[in-house]
Amino acid sequence: MRARRNGPYYQLRLERGEEIIGTLSEFVRKRRIGSAAIVGLGAGEKLVLGCYDLKRHRYLRRRFRGEHEIAALVGNVAWAEGEPVCHVHAVISNVRLVTYSGHLLAGRVAATCEVAVLPGAGKLERRLEPDTGLRLLVL
Repeated sequence: MRARRNGPYYQLRLERGEEIIGTLSEFVRKRRIGSAAIVGLGAGEKLVLGCYDLKRHRYLRRRFRGEHEIAALVGNVAWAEGEPVCHVHAVISNVRLVTYSGHLLAGRVAATCEVAVLPGAGKLERRLEPDTGLRLLVL
């Protein structure tokens, strides 16, 4: 990954083969970013998108083989139990331009992934909310 401060935000270029969520989390950890907004685009492979099943308290997963365009990444950064949590959703498309979207659970960079990380002024936390089974923002 390559990164550069650009005024109030960081511009990142994730390299081919890097795991998207893991790389973002490591960047946040090393820079001690307490909260942030995330936006990006690129191309990915071995992508896994999810949709949360509120009744079962688990993600329904769908794996996507081959390369896909990442038309949009959008998310945020907070912390839970001393670790950064990059909560990211994605819109991806195949060669026929059919799009799919959901929570980005996993995926690697196929060609490039360009992500802007816009740090917040303070640290945000996430805490498990028993009714939903999700770690929600504490505001």
